[in-house]
Amino acid sequence: MSQTIEHIAQALNARAEGDLSIEVTGASEPATAEPDQIALAMSEKYAEGLREGKARAALLWEGADWRALGLEAAVFVTRPRLAMAGLSKAFDPGPNVEPGIHPTCVIDPTAIIGKDAAIGPFTVIGKEVKIGPNARIVGQVTIAEGAQIGSDALIYPGARIGARVLIGDRLVCQPGAVIGSDGFSFVTPDPSGVEEIRHTLEQREEITEQKWSRIHSLGTVEIGDDVEIGANACIDRGTVRATAIGSGSKLDNMVHIGHNVQVGEDCLLCGQVGIAGSTRIGHRVVLAGQCGVSDNITVGDDVIAAGGTNIYTNVPKGRTIWGSPAVKMETQLEINKSVRRLPRLFAQIAELRETVTKLTQKGGTE
Repeated sequence: MSQTIEHIAQALNARAEGDLSIEVTGASEPATAEPDQIALAMSEKYAEGLREGKARAALLWEGADWRALGLEAAVFVTRPRLAMAGLSKAFDPGPNVEPGIHPTCVIDPTAIIGKDAAIGPFTVIGKEVKIGPNARIVGQVTIAEGAQIGSDALIYPGARIGARVLIGDRLVCQPGAVIGSDGFSFVTPDPSGVEEIRHTLEQREEITEQKWSRIHSLGTVEIGDDVEIGANACIDRGTVRATAIGSGSKLDNMVHIGHNVQVGEDCLLCGQVGIAGSTRIGHRVVLAGQCGVSDNITVGDDVIAAGGTNIYTNVPKGRTIWGSPAVKMETQLEINKSVRRLPRLFAQIAELRETVTKLTQKGGTE
């Protein structure tokens, strides 16, 4: 995918200088860049690497002297990661899916496939499924009866989309994701030990043998526009109402969303995040890796939770939290400092105890 420097600058809405007709076929770190690659040197610390590499053009920091760096052209950026988003999009061809429907697919006659959709081998599409135009389904995907997927979807191999799931436009679904599996919801004939302990927060009074009965998942999953679902992520369908993921939200690999959960718009849920049933997550919430969220609580808009945080109670909007149980980040920092001081504190206490003992013994002999 050859791109001119001029085209790259336009795609990034960035200023460019030098020979803008130079064509590049990819991007590289400065020290290893070849003449047909654009070097990524968006900070002064990469200047030396440019001299080691063979790049003719580079993404540079504002104010850089591109001629002195031996370049023939430069694109100047002020926000490197945002520039990376645009540049990577320009060079990413995406998966290779042959146009049309592969002959090994099994598609129910009642399914509606949008214009210019490409569906790869061994895909199974159920009754009354609707798939929007320009969809790309790489292969080995199953889409159950009544599901609806909007336009421009990109679905990678091994994805499983359950019955009656509703998905907006421009879905990106990575390999192995499961959207619309049954919720994990069970009940016993009499109140279980879990219910008793949740109510009393004490030891159980009596232990009785009981069998679990499934609460079936009658709801579905509703996903907005521009949502990305990571590899092996699982989104459970609701018990009665739909589990919902708001537009613009991004779920990383191995994220689990429990039944009835409501996730707002533009959220970022990183790897191994788990959200238990019936919890509500606000808009623009960021949950870093391995965060756990308890059931039936609310996490407000614009909350940021650091990695490994366990959230057991409601969190007000705009708060930054960390720890287990979750507290304000500044509080957790103080807790961490105090924990690191414990060995020294215990040593001081032991020394003080020894001194007191000696003084007591001395006083007793006088």
